[in-house]
Amino acid sequence: MSAAEDLRAIQTLPVFASDAFVVESGVAEGDGLSFADELVMDDIYGLRPDATRLRLTMALGVDQASFRVAEGSEAGRPGNIVHLDCCLTFMLPDGSTYEALVLVEVEEETAAGIYMLPLATLQPKTDYRLVGIDRKTATTRFAEVACVSFTRGTHITMANGEQRLIEDLAIGDRVLTRDDGPQEIRWIGQNTLRAVGAFAPVIIKRGTLHNENDLVVSPDHRIFVYQRRDRLGAGRAEVLVKVRHLLNGDTVYQKDGGFVDYFQLLFDDHQIIYAEGIAAESLLIDQRTRAALPADVRSRMRQVDQAHAHRPHLDYEVRESLLSKPDAVDLLRRASSN
Repeated sequence: MSAAEDLRAIQTLPVFASDAFVVESGVAEGDGLSFADELVMDDIYGLRPDATRLRLTMALGVDQASFRVAEGSEAGRPGNIVHLDCCLTFMLPDGSTYEALVLVEVEEETAAGIYMLPLATLQPKTDYRLVGIDRKTATTRFAEVACVSFTRGTHITMANGEQRLIEDLAIGDRVLTRDDGPQEIRWIGQNTLRAVGAFAPVIIKRGTLHNENDLVVSPDHRIFVYQRRDRLGAGRAEVLVKVRHLLNGDTVYQKDGGFVDYFQLLFDDHQIIYAEGIAAESLLIDQRTRAALPADVRSRMRQVDQAHAHRPHLDYEVRESLLSKPDAVDLLRRASSN
């Protein structure tokens, strides 16, 4: 596997180790979070006051529910397999519910680590009662998290130059793409998620990257930038950048709180399209995201996995280290204009 292929096959998740989320009352009192077979319904968990998130960096595995720990991961041992075990539902004292995914690291057929990926922001000094354990929905929920998405109100550039709101698009509409000209939309996904924590949408403020309006997308969404001068030091003019690597708290920031309507656009190939004037990627189908497609779409588009296996622009993604500088956004803006 080439370095470029390694990069685009990697995903970093903000997780808690199992001992950070402990049963405070119930059958398993004192125990940390475990995998589905060892969990007890109605046990009440609490987040330890000193709990910190770890960056679990994983490379794609051979199926929808397995990965391997990648080099540089804060959690786990590189090379170990990580399985997506289950989706848990917790209820708070006020009746609201929160979900979390459980991932199990395996070494020589033995559990070497258990990690929790919360789908909402957890707080210490709060009771979380376990009310649901579901193995079947875990893959789907993980796919929803992994899907790159635009938010309601985003203007998409159509084949004829029209700027149309994403919620007004329909299957068969022709959208302008960077690499292949006009292309028809094959599927439009829509889901509503809690806009909290690591999954809160990222806002690129109007004008930051020459965009006409604020662009609001999911955190792992990648944008395409053509540098007239290589101010970033990437060694090439064309770069693909995850928006969460551009966060600066000012012109690019996360909007935490409430809910967000996310939309996904699927084409025959992975495409670079234009949203609010910014070149941004469409939905990429791989092991992580395949489960987000309805069964009839998966059946109708059996060729989509192969079609989405590789596109030249995927080789342009740059590592986070190149963007770990306070003026990275300004460098990209200046690089793309002169």
